[in-house]
Amino acid sequence: MDSRFLLRGLLLGFAIAAPVGPIGVLCIRRTLAEGRAAGLVSGLGAATADAVYGCVAAFGLTFISSLLVGQQGWIRLVGGLFLCYLGLKTFLATPAEEPAVARGGGLLGAYASTFFLTLTNPATILSFSAIFGGLGIGSGTSDYRSAALLVLGVFTGSALWWLILSGGVSMFRTKLGVTSLRWVNRISGMIIVGFGLLALWSLKA
Repeated sequence: MDSRFLLRGLLLGFAIAAPVGPIGVLCIRRTLAEGRAAGLVSGLGAATADAVYGCVAAFGLTFISSLLVGQQGWIRLVGGLFLCYLGLKTFLATPAEEPAVARGGGLLGAYASTFFLTLTNPATILSFSAIFGGLGIGSGTSDYRSAALLVLGVFTGSALWWLILSGGVSMFRTKLGVTSLRWVNRISGMIIVGFGLLALWSLKA
């Protein structure tokens, strides 16, 4: 029974991480510009945020869930503005001939930024709550061991996707010249800004 919860969480985490959104674009761009480590750490920030939301849903922490969903207007505003900032910064970035040397501070910043951006979508917790509810997890009376294994699976599955993505993208780094990387920056920047504007536009709904 326990292994099945771990496997379900792994598949769920992989499926949630796989769609290409602003985090995916950011991870791809950072992998090309700064190397595989920067891309992977960026993805791990998102995986950690997924695990946090998974914990809230799996352990039935309804107070935190209600608070996050109730304040999602402000959270989306901050997240949308931050996406616009990152998008403009990416668009204007000058590509280097070689990936930048991964420094501790740079990796920490990459991790923190994607962790924060993923947390700015509190509606994600509703998805986790619905899925976990269907699995019999999150009622507050469920088996905490099963809930913990499910959350561990979510993190592992999400991290696995980011490992595959950053590894695959890094293989193309040597085939791209400065001109190509400049266009990667411009296109990535426009896409990220687009996601930010979409988040801000959703505040009108």
